[in-house]
Amino acid sequence: MEAKSLAHALTLTAGKFGDRPALMLPIKEGFQTVTYAEFLKKVQGYSQALQSLGVAKGDKVVIQSENCGEWMYFDYACSSLGAIVVAIYPTLPADQTQYIVTDCGAKLAFAGSKDHLAKMTPLESVKVLPLTGEGSLDAMASESSIDDADWNARLEQVHPEDIYTFIYTSGTTGHPKGAILDHRAFLTVTKHAVPYLDLSEQDLFFSFLPFSHVFERVVIHLVVGTGIGFAINNNLARLAPDIPKVRPTAMTAVPRFLESFRERVLDNVAKQKPIRQKLFHLALAQGVAKAQGRPAPLYPVLDKLVGAKIRERLGGRFRFFVAGGAALPKHVAEFYLGLGINVLQGYGLTETSGGSCVNHPTRNRYETVGEPIGVEMKIAEDGEILFRGPTVMRGYYNLPEETAQAIDADGWFHTGDIGEMDGKQLRITDRKKDLIVLGNGKNVAPQPLENKIKESKFINEAVVLGDGMDHCIALIVPNADAVRAELSLPEHQSLQGNEDARKLIKREIDAANKTFAHFEMIKKFAVIDAVFSIETGELTPTLKVKRKVIKERYAREIEELRG
Repeated sequence: MEAKSLAHALTLTAGKFGDRPALMLPIKEGFQTVTYAEFLKKVQGYSQALQSLGVAKGDKVVIQSENCGEWMYFDYACSSLGAIVVAIYPTLPADQTQYIVTDCGAKLAFAGSKDHLAKMTPLESVKVLPLTGEGSLDAMASESSIDDADWNARLEQVHPEDIYTFIYTSGTTGHPKGAILDHRAFLTVTKHAVPYLDLSEQDLFFSFLPFSHVFERVVIHLVVGTGIGFAINNNLARLAPDIPKVRPTAMTAVPRFLESFRERVLDNVAKQKPIRQKLFHLALAQGVAKAQGRPAPLYPVLDKLVGAKIRERLGGRFRFFVAGGAALPKHVAEFYLGLGINVLQGYGLTETSGGSCVNHPTRNRYETVGEPIGVEMKIAEDGEILFRGPTVMRGYYNLPEETAQAIDADGWFHTGDIGEMDGKQLRITDRKKDLIVLGNGKNVAPQPLENKIKESKFINEAVVLGDGMDHCIALIVPNADAVRAELSLPEHQSLQGNEDARKLIKREIDAANKTFAHFEMIKKFAVIDAVFSIETGELTPTLKVKRKVIKERYAREIEELRG
């Protein structure tokens, strides 16, 4: 039987695999296991509690919380009622949180912590309740129940084409927009992704990305729709020691996380004896050579000494990372490739329910985002990537003009990304709106330049600009700790006006410039003392740089570089 809604999918899975472990929830000492039968019972209690609060089909209900089991119970309970889940990133500041709550017209809002509660309580238009603790939804749910006949009757009222969620796009410009997604969209992704990735009941995902993002929502529904295990991390400090305990087969990740892990490994290697450093880098080179089909005679021996030990830290059963949310830099991809750790780069947008393309485990090519799954795709004449099908959003909530701009009369969603096909796989080359047009008419794609510059261990962020200028310029956020260590500078030494720091950064940019076309070269740059973050407004919740914000915030520095 095919599921008609996401709550129906959970009910079908629990009927088949009731005794199977569904969730591993973090507790003080390790993890608490929840079976699929227990999972369903929790959801039924939450569904009754929400109904007692007046929640009905079509109502918008907000949640802002860190990842937890209660988040998932809430999500599936809303699904059972046909209510619309509006999930807000837990890190969003109060003003953006309040904008979303007001814009969607929420009937109720649930807060996962006192901090989240404080962000929403100033609003008079919505009643805000705690998700857990005294007087919470969880407390109400624990005293609620429903019999099978009533539950099944409830599920009959919700259909695939009913709206499941509004997911507000983080937006690199302007206010976030609420993408309207129905149950069918996520059921379609599950239907196509599970066989494509060869997922089975033997698999176990370990999750640490926010549930409020479409990427992790897709994984939740893949897991539940298939009967796979799902472990939750809610404290990144515990992630590394918990991985061997959980022994996952798969994890989702953003490139920034993968790069951070790589840097930690390389920093540790740099502290080893010279012979160990040489052994590690030789093993890495041999691993990359083997993966790319080049001669690697020393690989078997070196992999046992290096790669196998690092893979063991992932629990010994690990199959792959699925990476999305931003481009996977070449140096990061080849690091994992060399260690025998499969990173499957994928691609999708909030507006296309996340999982539109992904690399296959046995034909993985990191320079692409893989093959389209469960969706029609074509490349427009100007190179823009277009998608059509059941995974595409209905539109943006209360924004008919923006919807018409995004989805054309034939139903094609215009992604704003530029790409090309490489056989059956899609290669993304840049963002359509990010293309720089220099004063001489030359077009420059900034993202490849930025990724190359950020290969330097001394550079955290690079924002390349140049519209209307004679040359490209860059704003550089240095890796302050690495620069200070290299130059033996005091711990709190400002780098923005430090001449030695500038010379070091120039050396790194000059090295990158050698790989660029002449018109792409960075002729001028500014070092800025900053840490880009979601809280301070420079990054979206998916850690993309908000170029408009950067241009406004650093207008003086940009103007000085223009001359």
